[in-house]
Order: sequence, then C-alpha cells, then structure tokens
Amino acid sequence: MRMLPFVKMHGIGNDYVYVDGFAHVVEDPARLAVAIADRHRGVGSDGLILVLPPEPGVAADLRMRMFNADGSESEMCGNGIRCVAKFALERGLATAHPLRVQTGRGVLAIEYELDAQGALRSARVDMGEPIFDPASIPLAPARLERWDAATNSGILALPAEGRRDAVRFEATILSMGNPHATIYVERAASVDLARIGPALERHPAFPQRANIHFVEVRSPREVVMRTWERGSGITQACGTGASAVCVAGVLAGRTERSILAHLPGGDLELAWRDDGHVVMTGPATEVFTGLWPLEARTAGQGASEASGGAAPHPRHSAAAAAR
Repeated sequence: MRMLPFVKMHGIGNDYVYVDGFAHVVEDPARLAVAIADRHRGVGSDGLILVLPPEPGVAADLRMRMFNADGSESEMCGNGIRCVAKFALERGLATAHPLRVQTGRGVLAIEYELDAQGALRSARVDMGEPIFDPASIPLAPARLERWDAATNSGILALPAEGRRDAVRFEATILSMGNPHATIYVERAASVDLARIGPALERHPAFPQRANIHFVEVRSPREVVMRTWERGSGITQACGTGASAVCVAGVLAGRTERSILAHLPGGDLELAWRDDGHVVMTGPATEVFTGLWPLEARTAGQGASEASGGAAPHPRHSAAAAAR
C-alpha cells in the first residue's frame, strides 16, 4: 500500500492538509481533498494544499494549489499561503527572502521572520491589488437589486420562507483573486451563518460562487468578522476575506486603511497601502504529520486509524443542501 506523507497546519484556525508536491505526485487532488478533509472519517481540515515547483517560465520559488473541502479548486488562500511559506522554509524547499509563491491570482511575495531555531514566527503577505471590475470578480450586477459602481456595493436579495418580501443584504463586493462579499452587521455573533451562508454563496449574482463575510465594526481600526467560505462552509479564518474586508471598509467609509481583524481563530493585521496593494500579517502553525494510505481510501471513505466515525462531513451536507 502506498503511503502519502502529509502535514496538518493552520493559520489562526483555518486548517489545511499540506503535501510536498516536489517529492510526491497526487493524481486526483480534488478527490483526495474531499476524503482527507472529512472531519469524521479523514484527517479533518478546510481542504488540501499542494506545495509544488513553479510552472516553467514563472518567476517564483514555489507554487501552491488549493482545494476546498468539497473538492473545488480556489485561486488563493491567505492563511494557507503563510503555512506554505512555513512548510517550504522549514523543510528546505526554498530559502529566498522574500519568498515568491505562484498562486491562482499570480505570484505573491512573502516577507517572514524566523526564530533562533529557524522556525517561521510570522509572515507578511503582499496580497496584491483588489479587483473591482464585475466581469473579473466575477459578478453579474444585473442579478442584484441595486449596484453602485462607485462603492462596489449592491443588494443581495434572498427569498424568505413564510414571507412575501425577500430578505435583503447590502454587500460590498470585490475580488482578491477570488470573489468576496462583505456585509456589515451590528453583531457578527448573532448571524445565523450556517443558514444564510450557503444561499448567499450561491446567489445568482455570483457565477463562480463567493465567500461571504459578516463584519462588526468596533472602531475605524478594528473589526470582528465571521466567514462562510466558498466550498468549505464556516471556517475559523479567511485571509483573502480579511483582505477584502479591509478594502471594503474603506469603500464603505467605515474603517481606515489599516485595521486589526478579529476572526474566530485569531487576529490578522491588514493594510491597504497607498500603492494599491493589500498586506496581511499573521502566524502559521504546524499541528502534526502523518501518512495517508492512498489505495485504501476513496472520497466517501475513512482516513487514519485514529479518526473513525460514521457521519458525513457537516460542511458537505450543508453544501449539498444549498445546491
């Protein structure tokens, strides 16, 4: 039986399984992501990230491919890319400073700090410039009740059970290489995210679905946010989402260009610089290493001997219900 080495890591609770693509070939990463991410029968994670050599002709040190818990591939993961840096630097796959990582939204540079033992202490990622063009987000403004191009805001309407009128959410919508909708609320903790998230993710205005963030503003430099992540459901943190929230706050006139974002898994520092780039700073943590038996597992079956369980992954159930 072939065994695939993996590392479980997280960035403030946004957890992924990482595989060294320099040494190992994963033939069907989407299928593996579904199986390995299952929190009852698998390792348990928000998805799978492959750390690979860059494609020919790309000026980068590494390449990352990110697969959500439902097997869909996303362009980027802000918390995940910090863990990619930790994975590569501590295993000798790269030594460059800054580290340049090829992603689905281009090559991103990572500044980092190492401790005396050579372990990554923190990483600052240049997340690039936000994307406002609806076609590039992608967004179908005609499917919104209202669209204001000056602030990239619109009204997302959802039918409500037992009510004649739809439930409406005013959202600031943009892309950080993947689509994000930021909705401001008085208390983020009061939002029924498990119910509202799937419907908003698959709103007709989002041709490729979207990440949904409910944000509570505590001050012009401090926010609390909760996320329904496209393809993974409720997550402890979302780095591209926090970056989008930083930009959205400026567009909506609610926050300054530098903020501290409190997410369920921890805090991130964000800054929308004068050059148009968003910079995100945060930690990366290794949890454990293991071996995954390739031949014995399928997308609907179990993982390690220590996992067990019979119930389906709750996020998979929620995603299926939303389809």
